[in-house]
This record gives sequence, structure tokens and C-alpha cells, in this order.
Amino acid sequence: MEDNSETHIDRNLSHGRVSFEMKRVGSGQPWPKRNSLRVFPQENYESQRYSFSRSVSVSSSHFCDLDYEEDSDRVEPIVEEHADVKNHIPVKVNYTGEQPIPKLAKPKESRLSVILLDQGLLTVYKRLFVVCLALNLTGLVLAATGRFPYAKRKASLFSIANIFALTLCRSEAVLRVVFWVAVKSLGRPWVPLRLKTAATSFLQCLGGVHSGCGVSSLAWLIYALILTLEDRKNTSQEITALSSSILSLLCLSSLAAFPLVRHVHHNVFERTHRFAGWAALALLWAFVVLNISYNPNSKAYDDIKLSTLTKEQEFWFTLAITILIILPWVTVRRVPVRITAPSDHASIIKFEGGVKAGILGRISPSPLSEWHAFGIISNGKDGHMMLAGAVGDFTKSLVSNPPSHLWVRQLHFAGLPYLVNMYDRVVLVATGSGICVFLSFLLQPCSADICLVWVAKNIEQNFGKEIKAMVSGYSKDKVIVHDTALLGRPNVSEMSVDAANRWGAQVVIVTSNPEGSRDVVNACKDAGIPAFGPIWDS
Repeated sequence: MEDNSETHIDRNLSHGRVSFEMKRVGSGQPWPKRNSLRVFPQENYESQRYSFSRSVSVSSSHFCDLDYEEDSDRVEPIVEEHADVKNHIPVKVNYTGEQPIPKLAKPKESRLSVILLDQGLLTVYKRLFVVCLALNLTGLVLAATGRFPYAKRKASLFSIANIFALTLCRSEAVLRVVFWVAVKSLGRPWVPLRLKTAATSFLQCLGGVHSGCGVSSLAWLIYALILTLEDRKNTSQEITALSSSILSLLCLSSLAAFPLVRHVHHNVFERTHRFAGWAALALLWAFVVLNISYNPNSKAYDDIKLSTLTKEQEFWFTLAITILIILPWVTVRRVPVRITAPSDHASIIKFEGGVKAGILGRISPSPLSEWHAFGIISNGKDGHMMLAGAVGDFTKSLVSNPPSHLWVRQLHFAGLPYLVNMYDRVVLVATGSGICVFLSFLLQPCSADICLVWVAKNIEQNFGKEIKAMVSGYSKDKVIVHDTALLGRPNVSEMSVDAANRWGAQVVIVTSNPEGSRDVVNACKDAGIPAFGPIWDS
């Protein structure tokens, strides 16, 4: 059986380029592999002119990525033609059996290694974690050595206070207010840039406080349980059992939040964190009521009155925790949506009502099961939309079987993009569907003067004409759109630094995959430009 396919490899040393094209012999059709720009010298090599060809694309494994997954189909026997570099003479090499297609790209790092290992040892997140844990451990040691008698007597209160602090750091309603206050107070020209970037780092890394207080609450609860077991005669079995149950649930919730579990099994993390937390809260109420009303002399609960409960700090902390947890659920609604899919790779979800720039929202097909956060695109007046890359079961279903209604939290939350309003001149860098939250800064008035850099593949084909129109009509200095299917894959880090220098930016904010965000942030910092990107716990 004759070989029916060839691989042509052309090299041009003077331009330092190597490119590949696979064609079936006799048909002239490109082999259906990765979509990228190909540059081929024409027959007249002296003229240094080039022709271009392009193959069809496949879906991305991560819609913020620039590289799409490679086709895993079987490769049939082929004949590969290697060019003689000096004389441009093709040399055929026969393959018998399956052979991999030549690759020039270096192996990609796993996202988990980027998340866990490549963020640095002294990040703001880790510093906040260490500070919170160190303060609590100091108080714990002082209590255990008798130098802090109040903490020893109220060990359970310190555990509850830490739970309140970690809940406060994750309350989207509270953070919306905190971010608004930060922008209003620090978003003034006379405020030093160092103070603005410090505030941005702190607000972005509040998850460090959340984690530090979570571990600290476990430490205080273990200490309180030890004290209870040592003094069994002055407590009840019910209180001991409740303390042990709460500790078990908090340990389960903490283990589910460990980066390895959270990254690999995110739905497991989300459901465990939610339901274990709710169960622990219910048991905490029982613990507080019984612990306050228990009389060790009569061995009975003989003073269960609201007036008695309100005199104790544990009651008020538990009430505050309950309010913070319930608040976002009060705003949950099932609303009609209009979903269009410009391609198999993305869907556009449209809602009623305008939203301010830099705001994010959550949607869900089943509110007790899972929630998905997306950046919001809005002109601030006529409605808003979300751009969802089809990378998971839920987002793929939006393309294949779009629903007429979705559950939403009407209380939208602020994130890193909202802090753009704190600065005077900003460069926004996005890859793939990460563009969505930045588009609002083009569609509505913004206190910051922004420059947008967007790198994506097959922009009109994958994202549709509506999204493409939003980035059209601006000067090349203000909006830089790089379609990798037409222009090849760029060095996004160098593009970001160059754009920041030309724009005179005070800060660069990037939304990409973990590796891409890290590279852009590091490149900008090496160039002396403050830069921020999403972290694993943002």
C-alpha cells in the first residue's frame, strides 16, 4: 500500500524560522492537526517572500490557554521530507508504523506544580497565613503556660472568633464594601503608588487570613477539648460530644480545602466545604447554648434564656457568623437567560440589568451543588453578559444544551479587576476568555486610563462577532489584539512589558492560566512595573 501523506519541513536560516505543514499527497489538503501560523519560503528564495497556510483548530484544555490540546488520533504511516538547510533540497525519510509528529514546544508544566511550587515562598498570601497562625499560637502557648488566664478560661471563644474572622474574609457582601472603600479612599492622584499596590496585594491575598484563621480555630478547639476532658466533672457529655463533632467537621472541611484536593477535585471541595460548614454551624449553636446554660453544681441546663445568652461573647460571634453565611443565599434567584454559542468553544450568557466595571458574578444549574464565577461584561445600563469557555461539564452543556433559566446570586462580588479604578493608568492583559471582565472598562466610563492587550486564538470564530466588535475601533496603542491563528504565538510577557512602558502604566493586571499569569507578573516586576494576576486561592 502506497504512502498517502507527506510532512514538509522548510527552514530558513537567515530568518531563524522552522515551520511544518502536513499534506495528503494528491489532495493538497492540510492534515487536520493544530491550528497555527505557517510561513513557507516561495520558490524564489532570494526574494525572501513567504506564503501562509492554516489548519483547523481543536478545543482548548483551558480556555485562557494559548495552546490547544493536541489531537490524540492515531497517526498513519507517513513519509517525512526534511529540507537540506543549505541548499533547500528535500530529503525523504520513510516511517513504517506509528510515529509521533515532531514537536518543537517544550513540555508544559502542570498547573498544580505552578500553583503549589512556583508562587514563591514569601508571597503576601503566605505571609498573612503565617502572621495569623503565629499570633494565635503565641496566645495558645501563653494560655497553656498560665500567662494568659482569660484565654485558658475562654479557649472555645478564641476558636469561635477565628471562625468569625475566616468567614468575614470570604463574605462577598463585606468584601464588596471593603473594595469600594479602598477604591474611594485610595483612588486619588496624591495617594502614593506604593500604598495602592500594598492595598491591592492585601485585598487580593485575604485568603491567607482565611486559611490562617481556619488552622488556628482548629488549634484552639483542640486545646478547649483537652481542657474539657481534663475537667469532666464540671461539664456534660453532650458538650464534650458536640465539641468533638465540631472538631471533626472542621478537620474534614480543612482537608477538602487543601490545594491538592481543591485543584484535582474542585466539586468535592466545594460541596464538602459547604455542607460540613453548615453542619458545624448548627452544632456550634447547640454547643454555645448548652455551654452557657450548663450549671456544674446541679449538673443540669437550668438557665436557657435569651437574656442569659446575650450576655456572652460566644453568642454574638456565632450570630454574626450565621448572618454572614446566610446573607448571600438570601439573594439567590432563578432568572431567565439568553444563551448563544458563537462556537463549540464558548457561550455568551445574557442577563437583564447593568453592572459596574470590574464586577464578577456567580451562576449555577443547581444552587446546592455547584457555583461558577465569571467576569461580567456590561455597559452599565442595558444589561450584562458572561463569556464562558467550554472547558468543563457545566460550561460545555451551555453550548450543547443551553438552558432557559439559571440560578444566580444577585449580590455580585468585587475582585482584583475592580481595583483598576484605584489607579490612573493601567495595562490589562488577558488571554482567551479571560478578556470578559476587562471589556466593561471599554464599554463604560472608567476613572483609570486603560490599555488592553488581548491574546487569543481564532477570535471571531471562537468568540463571535459581538465580542470582536467590542475591541474594534480603538487606536492600536489603547487596544492591542493578537490573534495567534493569524499572527502566531507571541511572548505575552514581553508584550505586556512593552505595552506598560509605552502606556506609562502604574500597574499591570493579567488574567490568564496559572503559568501565563506567573510569567507576565514576574516579567513586569523584573522590569520594575507592579503587576498582579490571579492566585490559586483568589
